[in-house]
Amino acid sequence: MRASLLFLPLLLILSACQTPQLQRDFDPARDFAAYRSWSWQEPAVQYKPDDPRINSDLTGQRIRSAVSEQLDQRGLRPAAAHTPGDLKVQVWLIVDNRQQQVSTHVGGGWGDPWHGGFWGGPSYVETRTLDYQVGTLQIDLFDGQDGKLVWRGSAEQVLRSRQPSPSEREASIRRTVTQILNQYPPH
Repeated sequence: MRASLLFLPLLLILSACQTPQLQRDFDPARDFAAYRSWSWQEPAVQYKPDDPRINSDLTGQRIRSAVSEQLDQRGLRPAAAHTPGDLKVQVWLIVDNRQQQVSTHVGGGWGDPWHGGFWGGPSYVETRTLDYQVGTLQIDLFDGQDGKLVWRGSAEQVLRSRQPSPSEREASIRRTVTQILNQYPPH
């Protein structure tokens, strides 16, 4: 586990090679057209686990920039200084360790029972356990007045072990944030 955490400064970044699983949830009783401004709910970006190999100021800056850009494209403007926004925004970057068992069947009989029967050797099943990491980028939007969660979007993806370059990290974060916020506002 320790060795795998060494790759996390962006294992954090959701793999560009795979399609993330997107999810969203929202409060259907809310009037999303009434939300016009936003501000960060501090801490703006939270990390789980809170490990210094994951929790990076550079990653946090990239996430904040990508979220700000996407909210702007959806007609939401940053609230004036020292003024709460209609929405409060908070982002989570979560890395989970997971396992999967894979079974392989080896050996056994060959042939057709109608034309000469089976022949061959013994068979056995080999089961291996694969350890891997899954990264989730979750964006939460809270009502600025009552503080209740009104919208949540997330992308979950298996992380690759090769550490991407800074430009690849930025591109991956932007792509993932865009995919998540393409689901906002809800229809």
